[in-house]
Amino acid sequence: MTQPALRVPQSERMRRLCFTFLALAAVCLGQSASPESTRVYTDHPRLFLRAQRLRLLRRETGRDSLRWEQFRLLISGGAPMTEPGFANALYFRATDDPAAARRAIDWAMAPNRDARQVALVYDWCRDQLKPAEKQALLETLRKTASQRAANPALGDLRSQLLAAIAIAGDDDPVSQAALQYVLHQWTENLLPALKAGKLEWKPGDTYPLYEIFHAVRDNLNLDLREDFPGYFKQFPLFDLLSYYPPPYPAAENEFHIPWSPVGSPVIGEPDLKVAALSRAAELAMVALDTNAPESQVLQGWLMNDRFLMRGVYGIPYEFLWANPYQPGLSYYHVPLVMYDETFGRLLVRSSWEDDALWAGFIGGQLQEFREGRVVVIDPKTAREPLELDEATILFPAQSKHFVSGVKPENDVFVLGLDRSASFHVEPDDEEMQEVSTDQAGVLYLKGVRPQVAVRLTRRPVNLPQSIEAGPPAATNR
Repeated sequence: MTQPALRVPQSERMRRLCFTFLALAAVCLGQSASPESTRVYTDHPRLFLRAQRLRLLRRETGRDSLRWEQFRLLISGGAPMTEPGFANALYFRATDDPAAARRAIDWAMAPNRDARQVALVYDWCRDQLKPAEKQALLETLRKTASQRAANPALGDLRSQLLAAIAIAGDDDPVSQAALQYVLHQWTENLLPALKAGKLEWKPGDTYPLYEIFHAVRDNLNLDLREDFPGYFKQFPLFDLLSYYPPPYPAAENEFHIPWSPVGSPVIGEPDLKVAALSRAAELAMVALDTNAPESQVLQGWLMNDRFLMRGVYGIPYEFLWANPYQPGLSYYHVPLVMYDETFGRLLVRSSWEDDALWAGFIGGQLQEFREGRVVVIDPKTAREPLELDEATILFPAQSKHFVSGVKPENDVFVLGLDRSASFHVEPDDEEMQEVSTDQAGVLYLKGVRPQVAVRLTRRPVNLPQSIEAGPPAATNR
C-alpha cells in the first residue's frame, strides 16, 4: 500500500536546506565530513528506491514488460535466486507481496549473511519486520557499520555505507560515524590515489562504486564524482570500449565480456558473474546521469534485448536499474580510440562490429583480440606493430624509425618505453618536437601526417626541455 505524503514543517525544511548547504560546502572545501553532513533525513526505503524509481518499478508490474515478466516468473516459481535477500525484498517493494518480504526477512535472519543484502532487507522490508527481527538485524548492521580496516576493499566500504544509511534514525551515532569513515576513505585515500593514476578499478569494482554514488547522492545530497569530474565524465565511454568485441552466448542470454587482467598468455573462459556485474554497473551509470550524452550512448548499448540478463543472478539488477522508456543514442557515435594519460591506458577497436580487431593497454598489460582469441603481448619484446585502422601501436623495436599509417586521422602510440621520459620526434620535412611518455611508458603521437617517415630519439637528459607537449588528461576521437 502506498504511504500518504507527509507534510514537512517549515522549520524542518529550513534545517534540511542548511544541511544540504553544509554538506556541499564540506565537499567543495575538501574537508572531512562533519557530523551534520552525515545525518540521514530521508524516509525508508532509502537505498536506490527513490520515489521516481519506485513508481517506475510499480508501473512495470502492470505493463507485463519483458524484465518484469522474467523476474516475476522466477520469484513466483520458487527459483533459487543467487541473492535471495535482494531479489525477494525488491519483489516486495514492487508488488507489496508480504510473502516475498517474509522470504527476504527469513533469509536475512540466518547467521553469516551478506551485509549488503541484509541492509537492503532492513530498509526495503522495514514495515514487515517483527520487533525481535528488527532488533536482531539492527545489531547485525551495527557490527557491519562499525568495522574499520586499514585498506578496506571497495565492496566492504559499500556494505558499511549501506548499513549505516539503513540504520540511520535507529542508531544515529553508529550511522554517522560509519558515514564519516566511508567518506573519509574516499576523500583522503581513494580519490587522491585515483587522481594520481595509482588506482584503477577492476571490472568487478565498478558496480559497488556506483552503488556508493547512488546511496550518497540520494541520502546526503553529495555527488562524490565532482572532485574528479573529467575522469567520471569519460568513464562510460572507456567502459564501452573495454569489452572484447564478440558477445559470449551464455545459457540465458548473451554477454559482453569485459577486459580483465590475466597472468597467462591466452585468456580462458570468461567470468560471467563479472560480466553480469559490469552490465549492472552500466545500468546504474545511466540511472545516475540520465541526461548526459555519455549515458545516452550507453543506454543505446544496453537496450538490445539479446543482452538482457534473464538468469537468477542478473534479473534483479535488470529490473531495479533498467529504464527501457528512456531514449538512447547509437553507440556507433562512441570514438574507437580512447587514451587516458593519467592512468596510461589505451583502448582501440577497428569498428563496432562483432568481428572487430581490438587492443587494450590497462594496468601495464597489453592484450590483443584477433581471430577469436585474446593474447597478452609484451611490449618490450614485440616485433610487429599493431594496425587497427584508427590507430597504430608501435613498440621499441619499431619506433626509432617508422612510416606513419595511411589514414590522416590515424594516431600513433608507442608502448614499452621508459616512464615519464622525453623524446624528440622528427617527421620528414617537419620541425622537430618534444613529447613525453606517461607514467605507464606510453608515447602519444597525435596527428602525424599519413605515409611520413618519422624518427624517434630519446632526448638527452642534460639538455633543457624546450617544449611541454603531450595529450590532455583524457583524449578521445
